Amino acid sequence: MASHRAILGLSMASVSSLAAWKSRNWQQTEAKKDPKPPPAPRRRQEQLEKLRRGNLDVLVVGGGATGCGVALDAAARGLSVGLVEREDFASGTSSRSTKLIHGGVRYLEKAVFQLDYGQLKLVFEALHERLALMNNAPHLTNPVPIMTPCYKWWEIPYYWAGLKAYDLVAGREGLTMSRFVSANEARRMFPTLAAERDDGEKLKGTIVYYDGQMNDAKLCLAIALSAQEQGAAMANYTEVVGLTKDDKGMVKGALLQDKISDDVFETTAKVVINAAGPFVDGIRKLADESQESIVKPSGGVHIVLPDYYSPDAMGLIVPKTKDGRVVFMLPWLDHTLAGTTDSGTDLTMKPRATDEEIGFILDAIKDYLNVQVRRSDVLSSWSGIRPLATDPNAKDTASISRDHIIIKDPEGIITITGGKWTTYRRMAEETVNEAIQDGHLQPKGPCNTKHLPLSGADGYYPGLFTEIAQSYTVPHRPGAIDTRVAKHLAHNYGGQALVVTKLAEDMKLGKRLVRGHPIIEAEVIYAARYEFCETVEDFVSRRSRLIFLDTRACKEAVPRIAELLAQEHNWRSSRRKEEEKKAYHFIHTFEAKEY
Repeated sequence: MASHRAILGLSMASVSSLAAWKSRNWQQTEAKKDPKPPPAPRRRQEQLEKLRRGNLDVLVVGGGATGCGVALDAAARGLSVGLVEREDFASGTSSRSTKLIHGGVRYLEKAVFQLDYGQLKLVFEALHERLALMNNAPHLTNPVPIMTPCYKWWEIPYYWAGLKAYDLVAGREGLTMSRFVSANEARRMFPTLAAERDDGEKLKGTIVYYDGQMNDAKLCLAIALSAQEQGAAMANYTEVVGLTKDDKGMVKGALLQDKISDDVFETTAKVVINAAGPFVDGIRKLADESQESIVKPSGGVHIVLPDYYSPDAMGLIVPKTKDGRVVFMLPWLDHTLAGTTDSGTDLTMKPRATDEEIGFILDAIKDYLNVQVRRSDVLSSWSGIRPLATDPNAKDTASISRDHIIIKDPEGIITITGGKWTTYRRMAEETVNEAIQDGHLQPKGPCNTKHLPLSGADGYYPGLFTEIAQSYTVPHRPGAIDTRVAKHLAHNYGGQALVVTKLAEDMKLGKRLVRGHPIIEAEVIYAARYEFCETVEDFVSRRSRLIFLDTRACKEAVPRIAELLAQEHNWRSSRRKEEEKKAYHFIHTFEAKEY
């Protein structure tokens, strides 16, 4: 463990910068706070009733980060808003990212060497959005140092200059300045880093820089819950099956199907915003089948390995793989996350990693590690689909953009797609601005989301886990809650963590769902009551992250999760069995078995 803590040897400048970052994010609170009354349960049926009433200013299609961000922005300006998602919030790309809040060092490299202003603009916007996102959700984000190993002497000045440029672009909104670390110090900070590669090149030193890290699905859910708190009607498992038009052929609303009850109903809105990620073309073609597609799907695969592959507070970037790509290896939720790939893929709701892609990632990291990299160590694997966008109105459509685009189709639908997780808030702001202008809407005020804390941020402070540990009485055994569980609850629920522990006390649900993971049974109840959790899949993948961390443990937990959800949702035994069956099938898509 001592070697894992070697990061404390960072320069005083780095430590002081982190302290400044924390002071901007959290107000330290030493005194124990009076417990808040539990929030009112969030009921999906109430959201559907608001949608049925119609007469909305804005209807958003798509419950990923961008769609939820649009709903939050519009609702926070005082507009009447509805959002529908045919699956669950963050069920697509928004839960399958690299978990980084970053500008993209590879984009900056392209901007410099290809003299690409578009790439530079993307990096600049993302770095300036990074801090706002971390400020608004301190419980779900954290700064993470990332080490760039140098095995040739020329790489030291090359990467040092590049990462100093990264710092420069971030400006005053940077986290901590990058710095050179000697080979000996680097190996103390990252014990599994190889002193010598297979090609005989020895480690010359490393450059350490900082980016942000997040729990992506929980962060997207926090945005959705925040939008609901601002008055938006947020409905998961609600699919757009048709669009309605006025006499002039302009879209005025949508036909919606509740995928749980199969009811179909209509809602109306002055503006329909299409934020369906890689599936935006399907919505556009509901209005006009002749619409030209604007999205090219690109697959990104990640794998999860045991925690001993990396220190608990230091990441690694392989700056150039054999085919020129970038691969990260990052500490995440007491495990090691590695990825990603970047290749064309088919458009599907449940993509999965291929043997070839998993092998590529393992091959990319093994040359930089002194630990034996084994296929059998892969605990989970997944693929996410990035929506790379082309603007049909642009003169040159030859290049696929990593930036976002906003277009208005002749039928009046506004479509937002492309871009990065990090810039979701800025994308939402621009989209709502367009909707206000196009729909002649009357907001009560300007955009205020840059400094709007997300659900769970209120009441969170770095020492919250100690309050949880000291105030929680374990119902199933004597003694206090263990520290790992307390930290897990604080970081997953922020100021609402004490609501979870109260449920655990009152309902005697303080046991862990499965051995080796800090998730407790009461979280299932909380998810069902306060987080629109409708299925077992919702819980294992997006209310907790168990399926992303350990598929074997996830299988073990399924029966108990189904039992608890059945109690909360009054499922019949047939529905419970069907939910278990669906969950096992979904887990299968995350398994990294060789075929």
